[in-house]
Amino acid sequence: MLATVAAQTGRALVPDALFDRLTARIARDHPELAADLPARIVDQALAFLAACAVTAEPIGPSKLVDIGWHTFILHTRDYADFCHRLAGRYIHHQPEPTPDDERPEPIGAPISRTVAAIRAAGLAVDPALWTTSGAAECSQCHAGCHDSPKT
Repeated sequence: MLATVAAQTGRALVPDALFDRLTARIARDHPELAADLPARIVDQALAFLAACAVTAEPIGPSKLVDIGWHTFILHTRDYADFCHRLAGRYIHHQPEPTPDDERPEPIGAPISRTVAAIRAAGLAVDPALWTTSGAAECSQCHAGCHDSPKT
């Protein structure tokens, strides 16, 4: 008999109390979201960040998952502790350049690369939150930051 191992959830990467605080903050800040979405967003933001910790490729969140990342960053101590525990470094949030920026090339990453990185990290993917039309205008910082794993 072939045994299958379920992928770990992002939710499992933080204490329940922190997960609940992040979920409640998203629900409060985004009342337009369906009731089940805040928890799913936090779960996938945590999975995304865990993938950032182990991939050498630039990856970026979907628009919905980016809400979770922004919310987590607001909890600075918890976010910094999480980053250092999982990645051994701070995972920076790098916005995409705007037309007014000096740097013309985008630094974002295809959603398919991000989804593959999350799966490769052994984490579950919620496909509905990773639509290709919903790429956020930011990425993890692999484009020259002082603590980039590529430098």
